[in-house]
Amino acid sequence: MEHILIIDDEAPIRSMIRLILERAGYAVAEAADGIEGIQRFREKPADLIITDLIMPNKDGIGMILELKKEFSAVKIIAMSGGGLNRPEGYLRGAKKLGAAHTLSKPISRQELLRAVADTLKGQTEASPA
Repeated sequence: MEHILIIDDEAPIRSMIRLILERAGYAVAEAADGIEGIQRFREKPADLIITDLIMPNKDGIGMILELKKEFSAVKIIAMSGGGLNRPEGYLRGAKKLGAAHTLSKPISRQELLRAVADTLKGQTEASPA
């Protein structure tokens, strides 16, 4: 059973993603920010990380940089609602840093499960032209 780590500062979003993934047969762990996410990954590496980009303490971009430096093969899906800004810039940055897939919030169940399955198989989304 594949193990997925969800990192998001919003507990309701973590819970929703957790429920979707557990119902699909994945083992799931959670973290509330990038610092906790890195710590959990070091303690028990996951097959996949799904992370928000805008978080307190350590944002998703900083976390991706740190994890990719230490664990170059880590598989990551980045997601963002953009906060006060549009999410596309954050997601483009995450993609350049090595995120296999990027998702704009709100995320549908089908979109999430497709991105997870593709990323776990080693497939990445096409980069925008």
